[in-house]
Amino acid sequence: MLDLVDQRNLIFSELKPGYDSSRMIVIFWGQDVDKKVRCEISMEALEDHYKSNSKDPIKIFIENHSAIEQEARRKYLANRLEEGGSILIKTNDLLYGNFGVKS
Repeated sequence: MLDLVDQRNLIFSELKPGYDSSRMIVIFWGQDVDKKVRCEISMEALEDHYKSNSKDPIKIFIENHSAIEQEARRKYLANRLEEGGSILIKTNDLLYGNFGVKS
């Protein structure tokens, strides 16, 4: 019998987010062995779910990066990827905790 174990693990070793104002998303990068994975979180999700005194999306991200990275990791391991292999965290992903699907 084959012992199939998912060996994927998305780690975040660099805290260097960027902001794309045309798409209103914060971009950050994860790493799975030698593969870089582009991760994004919408400004709407940041404002709706991560309270901050700041209106700066980068500051909000940095204040909450551990929780946001955990959500990106969950989507990655569940194969909930965008076309092209990136991860996009939206408000619905955080609202229902099950990637937009009501329980």
